[in-house]
Amino acid sequence: MHLNRQSEVPLYEQVKRHIEDKIKNGEWTPGTRLPSQRSLADSFHVNRSTIITALELLTSRGLIEGRHGGGTHVLNNTWGLMAGKKPTNWGTYVESGQYKPNLPMIQKINQAEFSPEVIRLGTGELSPDLLPYNRFSSLFASCNRLSLGYQEPEGDEHLREKLSGYLKRWGIDASPSSILIVSGALQALQLISTGLLDHGSTLLLEKPSYLYSIHVFQSSGMRFVGVPTDSEGIRAEQLGEIKRKYHGVILYTIPCYHNPTGTLMSEKRRQQILSICEQKQLPVIEDDVYRELWLDAPPPPPLKSIDQSGNVLYIGSFSKIFSAGMRIGWIVGPEPVINRLADIKMQIDYGSSSLSQYAAVKCLENGFYDEQASFIRKHLRARRDTLVELLDRYFSDLASWRVPSGGFYIWLKLIPPVNPRLLFDLALKRGVLLNPGVLYDRSAKQYLRLSYAYASPEEMKKAIHVLRDIIREISK
Repeated sequence: MHLNRQSEVPLYEQVKRHIEDKIKNGEWTPGTRLPSQRSLADSFHVNRSTIITALELLTSRGLIEGRHGGGTHVLNNTWGLMAGKKPTNWGTYVESGQYKPNLPMIQKINQAEFSPEVIRLGTGELSPDLLPYNRFSSLFASCNRLSLGYQEPEGDEHLREKLSGYLKRWGIDASPSSILIVSGALQALQLISTGLLDHGSTLLLEKPSYLYSIHVFQSSGMRFVGVPTDSEGIRAEQLGEIKRKYHGVILYTIPCYHNPTGTLMSEKRRQQILSICEQKQLPVIEDDVYRELWLDAPPPPPLKSIDQSGNVLYIGSFSKIFSAGMRIGWIVGPEPVINRLADIKMQIDYGSSSLSQYAAVKCLENGFYDEQASFIRKHLRARRDTLVELLDRYFSDLASWRVPSGGFYIWLKLIPPVNPRLLFDLALKRGVLLNPGVLYDRSAKQYLRLSYAYASPEEMKKAIHVLRDIIREISK
């Protein structure tokens, strides 16, 4: 939002008019909650006092009102005052939608991640410095013929053939007909939740887990049951007993460099889990998007590689190696399942991006995928070591942690009792964006998910200093 600083019209008046226009044009309908004063000040690049003056004028006109503890909202009679019309109350529709909104803290994180002044210390995304801009530019510039139309329901056949070959290196024998191309791993989970599971089904998963921070399954009316974990991953002996207690049970697990804990499931534990799941007819969703991010040694084979009964749905992705924006992932499973999910996907988006699928094929063909994976591992290893060194130096008296052998994350346990919301807010005010543990487990109040994938080494050092100062201040 840009204001004319050369204009004779005061800045507060320009802000007022901008908000009036949003109300008049129907962008902010009755009941809409306005952004916070701080957010508005940041958006307009003005002092907070300018925003306060503009809001006071709008309040005096009867267009908005402040609610104690509930922010500032557009009044229900606003459109009547401005245009003599009776508006649709979109608020009732928004609240009635089946899909649950993100947690307020997640919404704030999603907004703050686009601020260039913020150091993203919890982001599960590769740094822009590590992305292959030039290689992709050359790839598209040199292509002779590129399909810009829709692909078949399961995805580009050539890409599925290449993936079939690629998966063999991990011991997964999957024909192209048992592979579905999806727009990232998150869409894979959405398709599974809508296409395979009933309302009221139960999802078993590690606790904490990334899935607690999103509402893919809860929005479809499913319940979560956390299964205890240890240093080797999810505890297998718990699964059979839990399955007997609940309806429509399926297991979701991230065995490689778990999000958020960074745990790597041992090979012995993988075999135990698969054996129990086969005996109990407990289907498994294996989310293996971090597999290629090993930093010390390659991980054990996937659960899917030892699955002899088609019990495992296997999810993978290119996003962690190429970029989050590529939005290409896959599901491997029995053909009836793949056909069912492909049909739903066609109803949702008529197939993943042809451009991204083309790029994925070429990168697998010309060896660039393996080259980029090696490059990413090298730089992530250095970044992990930098963050661990900083923690050793500045947090040895404030926290405990395990050094991950791969992935993006360090699961940091704070020693002093700290209010996670207060820590989050104070850190953000000082330009550091955190991912508190309560996003992944409500009881994980003393934890933080730290990422070494996005922030530069210099930013990590600055953020760790800020974080140490805040924790010492609020834990006195």
